[in-house]
Amino acid sequence: MQEWELHWLEAEGNLQSWKDLIISGVETARDTVSRIIPPPRLDILVQPQPGRVIPEIGMVGFAHRKSLFSLSIDPENPNLSRCLTDGTLARQVAHEVHHCVRIAGPGYGRTLGEALVSEGLAGRFVRELFGNSPEPWECAVDVETLRKNLPDEAELSSTNYDHAAWFFGASGKRPRWLGYTLGYELVGNWLRKSPPAEASVWIDVPAQVVLGVGLEGLRAS
Repeated sequence: MQEWELHWLEAEGNLQSWKDLIISGVETARDTVSRIIPPPRLDILVQPQPGRVIPEIGMVGFAHRKSLFSLSIDPENPNLSRCLTDGTLARQVAHEVHHCVRIAGPGYGRTLGEALVSEGLAGRFVRELFGNSPEPWECAVDVETLRKNLPDEAELSSTNYDHAAWFFGASGKRPRWLGYTLGYELVGNWLRKSPPAEASVWIDVPAQVVLGVGLEGLRAS
């Protein structure tokens, strides 16, 4: 993988048993991403993080900056083996790659609205690449629940929003994964009305463009 360098962080646990599967999944992601955009130069940190992953898949990704993201796995998670071989890993990697290239362009964003769009774009980018059904966090609530929890303009433009509450249900006031599902639907509405003519649009589209079309579609659906 000429443009992608894997770095194995093993001070807290040996990853030898998982390396071949992880390398294969990362290579699949790189080859698939290259069908739409040139693969960016990236450093990828791979680390064991028991109990600090998405339980349903045994792993989690996090984009740190334009050239770096981490992939954490839980070797003790019973879902990990399946998700290293069924395509989940490659999709997780592609999702984080989208975050990295968007960070390099307009940025992930500082407001709730920008975060919703960035997460939705990454999810729809992965679906465009792999043809997969929505991930569990992208279909966690129904449309009626989305409508009941739509943020107003002040919330959308706030830089002081509670990311963990909106996206992980941390406060208990909102459903788990609400933000991911809402972002996925908003971007889906935008795509149905304005499908990208160029691959760069998947990365660089301004959040306000997506929000305007996406919210209108959700309210009308």
